[in-house]
Amino acid sequence: MKKAKYLPIIGLEVHIELKTKSKMFCSCSADYFGSLPNTHVCPTCLGLPGALPVPNKKAIERCVKTGIALNCKIPEFSKFDRKNYFYPDLPKGYQISQYDAPFCENGWLEIGKKKIRIRRVHMEEDTAKLIHKGKSTLIDFNRSGVPLMEIVTEPDINNSSEAKIYLKKLQQIVRYLGVSDCDMEKGSMRIEPNISMLKITNDKFLISNQFPIPNDQLPKYKIEIKNINSFKFVEKAIEYEIKRQQKLLEAGEKLTPETRGWDEIKQITFSQRVKETAADYRYFPEPDIPPIKIKNLKFKIKNLPELPDEKIKRFIEKYGLSKYQIEILIATREKADYFEEAVKIGKKNGVSAFKIANIIINKKINIRKYLPIKLIKLLVKKKTGQITDKKQIRKLVKKVLSENQKAVEDYKKGKQEAVQFLIGCIMKKTKGKADAKITREILLESIKV
Repeated sequence: MKKAKYLPIIGLEVHIELKTKSKMFCSCSADYFGSLPNTHVCPTCLGLPGALPVPNKKAIERCVKTGIALNCKIPEFSKFDRKNYFYPDLPKGYQISQYDAPFCENGWLEIGKKKIRIRRVHMEEDTAKLIHKGKSTLIDFNRSGVPLMEIVTEPDINNSSEAKIYLKKLQQIVRYLGVSDCDMEKGSMRIEPNISMLKITNDKFLISNQFPIPNDQLPKYKIEIKNINSFKFVEKAIEYEIKRQQKLLEAGEKLTPETRGWDEIKQITFSQRVKETAADYRYFPEPDIPPIKIKNLKFKIKNLPELPDEKIKRFIEKYGLSKYQIEILIATREKADYFEEAVKIGKKNGVSAFKIANIIINKKINIRKYLPIKLIKLLVKKKTGQITDKKQIRKLVKKVLSENQKAVEDYKKGKQEAVQFLIGCIMKKTKGKADAKITREILLESIKV
């Protein structure tokens, strides 16, 4: 009997702590990491009777800024809601969050040729941190009330690789905006994948690439994996869960909504509780915070910085670099700015953008240690004794190509990094003295021939 085919259906919820001086609804310092437990607290974030919340305007502004960068619509009206559930990390017995009127909605983020739809970007307060010691559980309320932005996708992701690409790109955008450092080791970016499996009864469905899948055709359940703080673990957790669910479905079992945890040591997911629905949380408008009209907040959102995708296009046009080189150079906004500053100085000293890009990438230049002017001085010094003779370089290129046929085939298949490998081989033979720009031009000509 032919086995049924299943398509993974994955949505992601990403929680990001915003970089603000104070917490979301009180004046306590939000810079709590590394502080002694329960030293950044007040009656409001401890949930004491009579304490009233006052929304942090800067946090809302940063949430809206993120929404704009993610192509979201910003509604005129928004409000806060109470999300009710009883757990030790919530001193009030509820969390101030947003339900049906978030600050940002209906956006998208492109990964390759695929658009991942973003359902909403909303604000809430972070919870306290539970510390388990033996049979005891201690609570540190320093994190309680820190501004927490939640970004929720539609279930448009179909494998762990797509999830990782989306998350890395999202992290890069948020860092470019300067609204959070997204430091996963400190817990300022936490990920919750929602995974289910769709039974495919018609092979033509996959061939015709009918995405996004209509809501009425999606599975009637989803499994949520809570609070993962590493891209590697997200990938592993998704892959494990896909195999686990498929095995159960093939055995004829019916899956129901559930919340599971990720065991980093055993590399498995484990059951925590039955997954709550919106009705279980008994959402209702937060009575202590009036509804919010975005335009009344009079934000000072200046023009957004040039974001990674825009920067890639400009760098290709302006500097003639490969996409592979550019992706390394724009990994962070600081690195991209460093490169452009070095190019300005290099132009006055006859040093090409290509050569600057190469040394930053190949030598892994520490941009905090070497100022751009120091880097250019180093390159000018190296320029002495440089090989610029095209006949000599052509001979070297011919020899390197004959010795590295696999790299040549890889380039022809579209792997741009193969060019960098071949240039590296030539540089090794000439102890770095071959002119990089001339070498690249001759190399590309030779490969095409």
